[in-house]
Amino acid sequence: MSIPVCVRLPNWVGDACMSLPALHALRSAGLPLILAGRPWARDLLAGLNPVQFIAIEGPLRRDIATLRSELPRDGAALRGLCFPDSLSSALVFRLAGVRACGYRDDGRSLLLTWPIAKPKGPLHAVQAYYRLGRAFLQRMGLASSAPEQPGPDLRLPLTSGHVHTAQTLLAHSGPGRPFVLISPTATGLHHGKVKAWQHYEALTRALQADGWAVVMCPPPHEVDIARAAAPSAQVLPPLPLGAFAALTRHAALVICNDSGTSHVAAAAQARQLTLFGVTHPARTAPWSRAAAWLAGQEGWPDYDEVLARARELLASTALQDANVNRV
Repeated sequence: MSIPVCVRLPNWVGDACMSLPALHALRSAGLPLILAGRPWARDLLAGLNPVQFIAIEGPLRRDIATLRSELPRDGAALRGLCFPDSLSSALVFRLAGVRACGYRDDGRSLLLTWPIAKPKGPLHAVQAYYRLGRAFLQRMGLASSAPEQPGPDLRLPLTSGHVHTAQTLLAHSGPGRPFVLISPTATGLHHGKVKAWQHYEALTRALQADGWAVVMCPPPHEVDIARAAAPSAQVLPPLPLGAFAALTRHAALVICNDSGTSHVAAAAQARQLTLFGVTHPARTAPWSRAAAWLAGQEGWPDYDEVLARARELLASTALQDANVNRV
């Protein structure tokens, strides 16, 4: 068996999804994965079948101690790939005895065994993570197994447990008819600006009038914010991220902000419409052939534009499903 590679996962849900093509490239090269990241990533990425998952969430000294205690004893042979750009993530690997590859940044070159120059020009996050993963494979003499560019889909592998949990939730708590899944929240600010579109309640009422059930499934800490944003939508019980990804596949359409939900839905290849207003689609548009997105030239798309595009996508979805049922 090949020596595992310890991968420091990104800290955000969306970025963890966008790193999937790089993770697939490592697996295709025959490298077993040890994944180190936020606790929520354990369930989301369970379908990758890592040989080990190590939950790290700070502070710095605790993360170093955790890695030292949980990583295989043969530290001299252990190689690492550090996706985050932070100085602290490179320092944790260094002090835990992991020889790591990562993008060089302020001071990181001194901490990384294989510092990689950041690509010039803007890249989509998927391409940036994939380029780093391929650079690591080059250093290991394994790059020939990885295409130069990532494929068109993220390919999140779902487990039977993910699928069963989502199906059970729908059987017990679902609307009992075709539904649109909305995600009206987006945590944090982007350069001081709110990252959430402001018209989800009006959109919910319009889609309900069209005959669709409208549901949302926020994490526990976002339930109140989601209810305030779309009080007419049905709130489903919260799910772990892998089961939530499976749930998105059951939706006729997922409508969300540029947020973790957008990238989870893209990873699950769910049909979706992502709304941009303060972030840049060139870097974080959903990486999926099943995804559509809207952005206004001066900010958020207006309500009428979103409703028209949602109706167009739902009509297309209904036509596709009807054609499948005739076969």
